Amino acid sequence: MTVPAHPQFRSALGSIPAYKAGRPPVATDGPSYKLSSNENPYPPLPGVVERAAAAAATMNRYPDMGVSRLHAAIADRLGVGVGRIASGAGSVAVLYHLLQAACAEGDEVVYAWRSFEAYPIAVGITGATSVQVPLDADARHDLPGMLAAVTDRTKVVVVCTPNNPTGPIVHRDELAAFVDAVPPHVVVAIDEAYREFVTDAAVVDGLELARDRANVVVLRTFSKAYGLAGLRVGYAVAAESVAEAIRKCALPFGVSHVAQEAAIASLDAEDELLARVKAIVAERERVYAGLAEQGWTIPSAEGNFVWFGLGDPTLEFADACGAKGLSVRPFAGEGARVSIGEPEANDILLDVCATWRRTGHRGTRASAASGGPDV
Repeated sequence: MTVPAHPQFRSALGSIPAYKAGRPPVATDGPSYKLSSNENPYPPLPGVVERAAAAAATMNRYPDMGVSRLHAAIADRLGVGVGRIASGAGSVAVLYHLLQAACAEGDEVVYAWRSFEAYPIAVGITGATSVQVPLDADARHDLPGMLAAVTDRTKVVVVCTPNNPTGPIVHRDELAAFVDAVPPHVVVAIDEAYREFVTDAAVVDGLELARDRANVVVLRTFSKAYGLAGLRVGYAVAAESVAEAIRKCALPFGVSHVAQEAAIASLDAEDELLARVKAIVAERERVYAGLAEQGWTIPSAEGNFVWFGLGDPTLEFADACGAKGLSVRPFAGEGARVSIGEPEANDILLDVCATWRRTGHRGTRASAASGGPDV
């Protein structure tokens, strides 16, 4: 028997892509803005910094491993039993725990593509196989296609609504029908990280679907609308047996005491939260209308970002934005996602886009898989 000369790791790791965080802005002669990570441009909500600072005074102690106060606050806010809550370092961590609980080598996880960049990583780490179903021509989930992709090996189906990075939501009626058609032993994880920004009246509330369906898990986060991206706290609402399985796979003490207290304080500041969300949505609508007036065709935008299905010129577009002090999130050969930021940053974006079209950089038709319409 030949002994390896160096440490050996699971073969699955060789096919897992690296997660790429949003780039910081490049220094220019003028102001610069980070529009690459879908961060909230506003500071923490009133009272949050003070509550977090008080919590930091006890950093020599471990946090509450059961996250009991935060779980109770979330359960009370949502009107669900506290046993149905599981949490982690962001909703993506909760998804990791869910997949670890549900999947092993040879299993499959179905999700739309392009969607959240972390999905193939989270699936690959379990040893399961990603089954990626291309978005339709409007950059929306192809639910019939996703249903057809479910096999005897499928353990989890992930639905991202609004879809990151393209923007459209999955409508209530179509998702309800989809969930009812999925075999009851297959978990349907509804990722609602951007739910607070949705204005489309046809939006689904994942909690409605999870209320009497044991296989539906709703994922939400404090990173986006609540502005706690730097503290990392998200949660799932699921049947008690599913929530317990997620908690079993969670990293002990994964949600810090500071994060727990900041999240509770954020829940207490709901009026200010709604005002800030309204302001961000107003800016999103202003940007969307401005782009349409310039002649761009942008998918329905229901998150705090817009999607440019540019195809081949994507990196060139990102460079054009960078030259004006804007960092955006390019996906080479597919498109670029641009977060809604401060009004000044959004004005610069509109100027860059106007110049892009005026100088003849009209892009190409992106594939349906990228959700790219003509621009």
